[in-house]
Amino acid sequence: MSLPRAPDRLSDDMASAIGHAVAAFGFLEEALKRALFSLTRQGLGEDASDAELEKWLRRIDEIADDSLGTLIDSFGAALLQAGVHDRDELIEALGGIRLKRNLLCHASWRPGRKEGYWHPTFINTRGERYPDDMSPQDVRDIHAHALRIARRVVSIMRATGIDGEWAGHDDAPQG
Repeated sequence: MSLPRAPDRLSDDMASAIGHAVAAFGFLEEALKRALFSLTRQGLGEDASDAELEKWLRRIDEIADDSLGTLIDSFGAALLQAGVHDRDELIEALGGIRLKRNLLCHASWRPGRKEGYWHPTFINTRGERYPDDMSPQDVRDIHAHALRIARRVVSIMRATGIDGEWAGHDDAPQG
């Protein structure tokens, strides 16, 4: 019985680009959680009953473990409830990021056809393969797009007037 072959070692440039993109996805997830906190708290109003607040707090606790897809769905519902104007465009962009996140986080990589390119071996839940080779710049573009969308999510959160705290913010080194 032969052992499977070892994976190809990514170039440092490609590995760095993937790492930064994954970090941007993490920031986006955190931004979605904070925005959900703000939007749903705002929706309760000032005169929420103790029972309503307790139910809301339980849901906020559950959000901490939600996947990106679930967060996007919950965020879309919260945007609809809040009457945010460009909701459809934003949710569509988030859906595209979700697909890229799944690709970058779950693919096995092989050298591409051109020097400096890599091919992600990944089959999505619909049985589709990603057809194209990717360069580090392609991945940096995904990273930049994820950060642009995360900034839009943060701006929606801040518009509620309920900013909340960012995870680990008080632990950050000062100076």
